Amino acid sequence: MSDPFDLDDLPDEFSPAPEPSQPGQNPAGPPPYMQGLNGPQLEAVEAMDGPVLVLAGAGTGKTRVLTTRLAHILATGRAYPGQILCVTFTNKAAQEMKMRVGRIIGEAVEGMFWLGTFHSIGVKILRRHADLLGLESNFTILDTDDQLRLLKQLIEGGNIDHKRWPPRLLASLIDGWKNRGLTPDKVPANEGHNYADGRGIELYKAYQARLRQINACDFGDLLLHCLTLFQTHPEVLAEYQRRFKYIMVDEYQDTNVAQYLWLRLLAQGHRNICCVGDDDQSIYGWRGAEVGNILRFEEDFPGAKVIRLEQNYRSTTHILGAAGGLIESNAGRLGKTLWTAEEGGEPVTVNPVWDGREEARAIGEQIEDLQRKGHALREIAILVRAGFQTREFEERFLTLGIPYRIVGGLRFYERQEIRDAMAYLRVIAQPQDDLAFERIINVPKRGLGAASVNVLHALARAQGVSLMQAAREVCETEELRPAARKALAALVADFERWRDLATTENHVELLETVLEDSGYRAMWQNDKSPEAPGKLENLSELSRGMGEFDSLAEFLEHISLVMENEQNASADKVSLMTLHAAKGLEFDCVFLPGWEEELFPSKKSLEESGQKGLEEERRLAYVGLTRARKQAHVYHASSRYLFGNYTAPIPSRFIAEMPDEHIEQRGQTGFYAQNTRQNEFDQGGSGFGRTSSWSGQEKYEKNYQLDRSKAKKSAGSYASPKSKASAPSAFSLGERVFHDKFGYGSVVAVDGNKLEIDFEKGSRRKVMESFLTKA
Repeated sequence: MSDPFDLDDLPDEFSPAPEPSQPGQNPAGPPPYMQGLNGPQLEAVEAMDGPVLVLAGAGTGKTRVLTTRLAHILATGRAYPGQILCVTFTNKAAQEMKMRVGRIIGEAVEGMFWLGTFHSIGVKILRRHADLLGLESNFTILDTDDQLRLLKQLIEGGNIDHKRWPPRLLASLIDGWKNRGLTPDKVPANEGHNYADGRGIELYKAYQARLRQINACDFGDLLLHCLTLFQTHPEVLAEYQRRFKYIMVDEYQDTNVAQYLWLRLLAQGHRNICCVGDDDQSIYGWRGAEVGNILRFEEDFPGAKVIRLEQNYRSTTHILGAAGGLIESNAGRLGKTLWTAEEGGEPVTVNPVWDGREEARAIGEQIEDLQRKGHALREIAILVRAGFQTREFEERFLTLGIPYRIVGGLRFYERQEIRDAMAYLRVIAQPQDDLAFERIINVPKRGLGAASVNVLHALARAQGVSLMQAAREVCETEELRPAARKALAALVADFERWRDLATTENHVELLETVLEDSGYRAMWQNDKSPEAPGKLENLSELSRGMGEFDSLAEFLEHISLVMENEQNASADKVSLMTLHAAKGLEFDCVFLPGWEEELFPSKKSLEESGQKGLEEERRLAYVGLTRARKQAHVYHASSRYLFGNYTAPIPSRFIAEMPDEHIEQRGQTGFYAQNTRQNEFDQGGSGFGRTSSWSGQEKYEKNYQLDRSKAKKSAGSYASPKSKASAPSAFSLGERVFHDKFGYGSVVAVDGNKLEIDFEKGSRRKVMESFLTKA
């Protein structure tokens, strides 16, 4: 076993493994490592022969089942370590599994060469057979930056405008094709029109040829080349089919088409494939995951045994009941019902608030209360649908002194687009800020590369001045090329103009002017990458956040305190993350803000994917709820700053889909009840019509309780509240009023205590008179 690549070196059909023992015949009962398993878990461990699908619900102990099953195969002598293929989605999961198996069988597991991620195992296969694919075994694996550079070369070589057709867009298309197992000759002709007026496939072909020339692969190739190898060299496939007596796959619901085809080919040998997954937690469709892989397992492997793990060891009865009732609205699922032996617990609370700021304040206060009662902050999480939602919580936590961590991403003010925008503002406020000036001197691209910056640095050092001053002087000389000198002069002039505007415009208007005039916002608007919309949302959120401060100087000082806060925070912190990043984690208490139509479910998901997108959004809600052990708190706001404007969203349909007996309605609300969404929801549409009635900010429980039976019949729409007699309004037609959010306006209609206001900022809204003051 000295050479892990030598298949004939390991015990196989030439050297049969020891006769497997039969645990069921052991008079002493099951071995110690199987004690404590419940019935379905034990069944999953002992189901050794033929295809097996383990549908493992959230918190049902799937990792224990997977590791115990692997240990059982080894302990009973059914296979040697080198004859087991065990695929995970992360290297961390692979290492943890190896350690657990070692603890179970009481010794280090040697020879587990085929335990790892799809990509790591693909690399091992490719290096052994590289010559069959036109590569050498020492091929390079390109990172994203190298891939984009190579694509840019090909785009420019094809006389294509890389600004109009950015390399990142082509990379995304190619990655999507590879995730589906499509080589250039298999891509449907109509899909090539998505790039450069029909030249996408041509560039894909040129890209693959160039990769072979430089003896390189990208990550998508690690599986695509394996598929090509298996399909064009059946003798190689037969080797691995003989080798792998057992195949085990974790998180099967997250596999893409290429991974699915790869596994299916390998499993045609011994057919002892065990896939563990949860169709209700398939939430990565946007990166190629195909939930259909797990849904058709029984069709792909006739005679497959399906075992459901439904006993949950994490959450309370109410949390499981709410999550289970919600997910039942999905048609694309195999079906299971989670339950727990631990009865009781708190119901899931539904908390209406006025806006995002109140949402952050209310959750902050609740966390403070939990902390006073002795709850550890590390056991508290806030799970948001979109990254821009974190800003208000970060701001609130700074005010309250609550330490926090961003999991799976950057804090709001650490994100690239926010740092770039802040750099522009820092240079306006402080022209001597060389670090900020250098950051954005060529962002967006102005033709001011490293050579130009080096000239500025040399002059600044020689004269002891700032880079900005050096730039002014260089524009008067000929050290730079004419094009670079012209671009630099324009940038310096822009900063002079913006600095003058800072004395007359407020800082929010100044930011908007800078983002437009500099071309920075346009840069992201023209960027076709999946990340671009989120970056634009973050820039809008930055603009809104600045409005809470009196001046640019005050805002910049605040940011410095935010950044310092992280350095001084203690280890016990609240976790703040997106719902996608929360997969696989669990906490005692989970807060779920922003459950409103257009935000959650996501407007983009519904518009792009219809019913399929809606079902994935619902699975995401299910994942969020099932992260909670003891408490889950859902929030929805009546006013939300979304897509660059204030909106008046209605509560998410997911709230209506949670069973009454498992939720508790709390607080006050002021939301729109939608009356015209029935057909749109039935068709899986967006349901974003604006025919609505204002329900007021009154006690939620007494006056505006949802008609939940009607809501469920209409796939999540809410019944309009019954009208209630009210006293005459204190305001009259034409009267000038002021609103904290919408500013000054005039009364154009009066309906009891509900007024229609024509606001000076250009919007007409219905509001409760209690939110207005006479101007």
